[in-house]
Amino acid sequence: MTRTRVLASLVMAPLAIAAVLLLPTPWMAALAAIMFLGALWEWFRLAEIDDPLARGVLLLANLLLMVAVVWGSSGDPAGSLVLLKLLCVAGIGWWLLAMLWLRRAGFGADRAGRARVFKLAAGTAAVLPAWAALSLIHAGEPNGHGWLLVALMTVWAADSGAYFAGRRFGRRKLAPRISPNKTVEGLVGGVVAGVAVAVAGGLLLGTPAALMGGVGLVALVSVLFSVVGDLFESLLKRHAGAKDSGHLIPGHGGLLDRVDGVLAALPVFAIGQIWLGF
Repeated sequence: MTRTRVLASLVMAPLAIAAVLLLPTPWMAALAAIMFLGALWEWFRLAEIDDPLARGVLLLANLLLMVAVVWGSSGDPAGSLVLLKLLCVAGIGWWLLAMLWLRRAGFGADRAGRARVFKLAAGTAAVLPAWAALSLIHAGEPNGHGWLLVALMTVWAADSGAYFAGRRFGRRKLAPRISPNKTVEGLVGGVVAGVAVAVAGGLLLGTPAALMGGVGLVALVSVLFSVVGDLFESLLKRHAGAKDSGHLIPGHGGLLDRVDGVLAALPVFAIGQIWLGF
């Protein structure tokens, strides 16, 4: 399984890096919309919306929300992209609420209609702000493309660091009721790897030394939020009795399995970057 994961990553990573660095922001936002909506399709499956037509209607509604945000932002003469920033703040608020949901892991497990509505709303609250944050970071000047790559690589490094540190040193369970394989040692390894990559990326982008502490702080909080995103998806899978969100990517599962941490981390990174000015 590890070999399959590595081989799949060696194929996906160069494509993702090329897209981030070479595509103009409108095209990058469109590509991200496709990826995130694909992950949302899998989210709806975990929320036990089995009818493809119903899932299609829900997906179309979320696409229309994205189109509305683009239309609203295009009329911003100052270029402040205020709608994208507001969505990022809303996304951070949602993931803070998700932490409370994780503390009550049984909430929503009864498959009642109310629980399904909450899970569907959570899907929109996770995906739309992440897409807005990705677009906002990528559109930044002068190094928006580079900073988006740093943000993504921070999450990727944290995920890999947690995986290998957990396998090697893992002893204490992080959230045994939700994801028995995750450990405190893995979390520490992921934080170290993610922050190291973010700091290295900041240096390569020419960030002044006075701002490097801010880069490290934003990376730290982003990695912690990415863990919340990962755990929340694990909770959805546990409720649905599923091992993976899908089978699209060999060794990695579905799209949602790959972007769960990114969904939670990107709004934090975007707002942190604006707030601390790097």
